[in-house]
Amino acid sequence: MRSKNDTSPTSYANQAFEDEPTGGKLSSDPSPMGSDIFIVKPNKGNRNRLHTEPFQLEPVTRRNIGRSILRGVRSLWATRQTEKDLGKNKDLYVKTTLRELFIYLVFIVLLCIITFGMTSTKTFYFTTALRTIFTTQQASGAGNQPAFDDIATFEDFWTVMLDPIFKGLYTEKWYNGYNLTQDQYGYVLFENKILGLPRLRQLRVTNHSCTVDKKFQTTIEECYASYSSSKEDRSSYGTPATNLTKDAWYYQTASQLHGSSTNGLISRYGGGGFVHDLSLTRDEALEELQNLYNNLWLDRGTRVVFLDFTVYNANINLFCQIELIVEFPASGGAVASKSFSTVKLIRYVSSMDYFVLACEILFIIFTVYYTVEEVLEIMRFKLYYFKTIWNILDVVIILISYICIAFNIYRQVEVGQLLDELLRDQNTFADFAFLTYWQTQFNNIIAFTVFLAWIKIFKYVSFNKTMTQLSTTLSRCAKDVLGFSVMFMIVFLAYAQLGYLLFGTMVEDYKSFAISIFTLFRIILGDFDFEAILEAHRILGPIFFLTYVFFVFFVLLNMFLAIINDTYSEVKSDLSTQKSEFELGDYFKRSYEKMLERLNVKRDRIIDIQDALRSADVNKDGVIEFDEWRRDLKARGYTDVEIENVFSRYDVDGDRVLRDSEQLHFKADLAALENNLEKDINNLKKESIAPKQADGKGAGAGESDNGNRVTYDEFAILVRRIDRMEYSIGNIVSRIDDVLTKLEVLEKSKIKRREALTRILNTISEDGHLTRDDRHERLEKMIRNELEGNSLERQTPIQSLLTDAPDTRSTSYYQSQTSLRPGQDEKDRSRPSTGKKKDQY
Repeated sequence: MRSKNDTSPTSYANQAFEDEPTGGKLSSDPSPMGSDIFIVKPNKGNRNRLHTEPFQLEPVTRRNIGRSILRGVRSLWATRQTEKDLGKNKDLYVKTTLRELFIYLVFIVLLCIITFGMTSTKTFYFTTALRTIFTTQQASGAGNQPAFDDIATFEDFWTVMLDPIFKGLYTEKWYNGYNLTQDQYGYVLFENKILGLPRLRQLRVTNHSCTVDKKFQTTIEECYASYSSSKEDRSSYGTPATNLTKDAWYYQTASQLHGSSTNGLISRYGGGGFVHDLSLTRDEALEELQNLYNNLWLDRGTRVVFLDFTVYNANINLFCQIELIVEFPASGGAVASKSFSTVKLIRYVSSMDYFVLACEILFIIFTVYYTVEEVLEIMRFKLYYFKTIWNILDVVIILISYICIAFNIYRQVEVGQLLDELLRDQNTFADFAFLTYWQTQFNNIIAFTVFLAWIKIFKYVSFNKTMTQLSTTLSRCAKDVLGFSVMFMIVFLAYAQLGYLLFGTMVEDYKSFAISIFTLFRIILGDFDFEAILEAHRILGPIFFLTYVFFVFFVLLNMFLAIINDTYSEVKSDLSTQKSEFELGDYFKRSYEKMLERLNVKRDRIIDIQDALRSADVNKDGVIEFDEWRRDLKARGYTDVEIENVFSRYDVDGDRVLRDSEQLHFKADLAALENNLEKDINNLKKESIAPKQADGKGAGAGESDNGNRVTYDEFAILVRRIDRMEYSIGNIVSRIDDVLTKLEVLEKSKIKRREALTRILNTISEDGHLTRDDRHERLEKMIRNELEGNSLERQTPIQSLLTDAPDTRSTSYYQSQTSLRPGQDEKDRSRPSTGKKKDQY
């Protein structure tokens, strides 16, 4: 026995065993255990150098970097439509679907942050406060004084203008009677700064713009038609007593005012008109309004009056563009309406606003990302791409996103310029109508974008059959619903026209054909005013209501629902026999099991190495030599590369021997790794929600897991048994093939003999000159010749089987080599010889 100080290793292993690769693998092949613990690339320059890292990677080249970059860039836009191999690789399909869904959910979150950053509940309270002060507050005085919403005559208009509206615009005192300071002037409700000057604008029509019947032409000399641009009066009128309101009597075009057309309740009005801007101070503004009132600024030719102004609340960073409209129809009287457009034009003030700015930048990046994705899909599928509704929805969302991005930039620039001009001259009208209008449209567009974006989630969750019930039901019943909708609309529009003609003159809900349609839809939902149509006509009102409810609600609507219900039942029945493309629960369960299996394999590897440290020292000299180490690990199924790397890592002095200190270091590292793996396995089991744990069987999970594990010895025994089974089955199959071949030869021989006998009989029967004895003699001779000619081709089945009989000696040798001897364990059973030369040990 060698001493511990002798550095020259001695091999106790059989050379044949060492030269033979385990499992028929090369030494460079990966370990059959499949673990990567302690696997490093061998350093050919210094095989015994200490490895400071557990992994040593291959050298990185520019080509590898380029491939990695291209692969990474391509994976960014990999979708279920662009990837060709997803149908073959189920896991890749699941990962691609989940990646698409995750990225899109991030996009949805960013879009929601941006939209909610533009509005809040403060907007509602801000609008409500302004609407209360200007439209619902009544004029002061005895009796029931009108508010803005109650304006019905010219007198009501001036009463409201000179009292609640004027007081709301020009506040000079606190609630206790104290006067406001100069800096506090120009605020509404003490908080909302009026930007620029309020503006009054009037539109008129000319006299004789309508035709009076000949019978009344002598008594009715004036006629003012309803408003239209062709009948608009653009000529000056009136004689102002002072210069305070001289501009109010002269017409200005829309281009001069930089105005645009506006919708009222009765008509649509142009952007020009007779304009007067009220002064900043209360006294001057009151005098100007009084002057307009005294000089009859409004008369029979007036069709509409606008009061426009904009306020800004710095406390909440909101603008409100207010437009109070009073229309004077040709029928007489007045109709009041209002518009309060509260928007956030200055976007970036607080820290939250800058966070929204960051989200907007990310939104732009996502928009570009999805643009590239859709371009790649269009390049691949060409026009077929637009046959899918989800692809069209993708294009619409992208286009709307680019529109929103462009307007966001334009608004930021335009608001800055407008505020700069306003700050230079505050004695002018601040026209925020254009910006406010488009900001409102921007809010509507992005709200519609968010709606479509949420609907698009169905595209990514369509892998589950439950999620496809809605789309499948609608697609199947689309034709039936469309056909039925034609019949439904015929009856529905007939009732809408009937209601408009019967009750349009007296009931507000039927004052126009369009409003009648909405009213009938409200009746379907249970929102109706039966008393109104009953008062309009005592007989036709109830008949109209009852027949409509019966035919439309009880018959047509229920038929519509029956079509959908029947289709849904069919879809439900079909889906019950189908399987989802994949189940998320199963996918995550498989991922959990794979991860747990990898951890168990690593743990088994560590246990194998620990066992090798205990059993490799065959000569019991206290040190582990490389040959001892290699023999033990080769028996456990490890490759030469792995054996060399593990050994060289802890062979600090490079003497090819693991001494006590090196073994202690080795064992400490293995113990630490084993503890970490145990913690990881326990944490993974705790985080998983397995059905056994839900049923209270979590306590035995570890035992069942350990019981299902296969040790190396059991694995080796199973491998040898499988080899023996393959050998036996191969022999049996070869014997069966031989028997089938011989049977086929016999069948062919029988056919040949039958043909020969037939030919002999035909020959003898054709020769009629022969006697009976001659025929018999000739027949015997021909049969003998035929048999002698085929003697070399014929062979009986017994002869074939005897010829091909197996070598009993070989079989006996095989059985002796593969059977267990008395006292021999299953793992010590030797493998059968496969014809390859092996050294015995």
